[in-house]
Amino acid sequence: MKAALSGSGGFIGRHIAASLRESGYEVVPLPRSFLVEENRGLRDLLKDAQVVIHLSGAPVIGRWTRRYRQEVYDSRILTTRRLVEAMRSLEQKPGVFICASAVGIYPSEGVFTEEGTRIAEGFLAGVVRDWEQEALQASVFTRTLLFRFGMVLGKGGGALKTMALPFRLGLGGRIGSGRQMVSWIHVEDVCRAVRFAIGNKSLFGAVNLTAPSPVSNREFTRVLAKTLRRPALMPVPGFALKAIYGKAASVVTQGQTATPGRLQQAGFQFRFPHLEEALAEVFVKTG
Repeated sequence: MKAALSGSGGFIGRHIAASLRESGYEVVPLPRSFLVEENRGLRDLLKDAQVVIHLSGAPVIGRWTRRYRQEVYDSRILTTRRLVEAMRSLEQKPGVFICASAVGIYPSEGVFTEEGTRIAEGFLAGVVRDWEQEALQASVFTRTLLFRFGMVLGKGGGALKTMALPFRLGLGGRIGSGRQMVSWIHVEDVCRAVRFAIGNKSLFGAVNLTAPSPVSNREFTRVLAKTLRRPALMPVPGFALKAIYGKAASVVTQGQTATPGRLQQAGFQFRFPHLEEALAEVFVKTG
């Protein structure tokens, strides 16, 4: 079996690629250069792939200048459009297409499963909305899933790699008020959910890739500090983040409460449903 994967060099992509290889897949990376400009080689890489997974996209944390906003947008919408067009041109279409998305599509107030129709306002939510619309163009010829990622926790990368350092130095603390919600998931459950979704034909459309127990930033901070055996006495003021990142600070000063309704209804069992055990796996075993 063959799986084509964009973003294979990133934190999440590396884990998914390894997981699929362990399951017997030949994993073919899709270079970003093949997705940002017309390249006949993209079609060749996709040929005979039963699974296509699209994770590529510029980081959303960065000062949202006009130029960078365009990069964030194009790195998702245009690459997805090119990938869908390439899949459409194949004589033998892939059986499943999984496209990354984000819980940032949801408003910061309320609890959301995939059945909700409310969409947040603002730049990031607009990017996610358009991203998903591009991916859904593939649904006419292949089963298409939109994986709405929460914060992914795991060793060696992701948000925790940045967050852990100030805590280890005793400088960690909540962000802003700490009341904003954090929808998270352990990277091992991400990999298990990918394999589960590939094999479960009842799953399609939007799927929240989040653990069933979202927490506030204040609670996340408390559990992280406890896991690392460090104090959490240095809150980060929201205005300081806004001074550094501008409107992009809203990514961490606001949050979403997203629950994995469709995964659970389909029978998926989380290995790490609670934050304490997820962070313990990331940090305690490695010291």
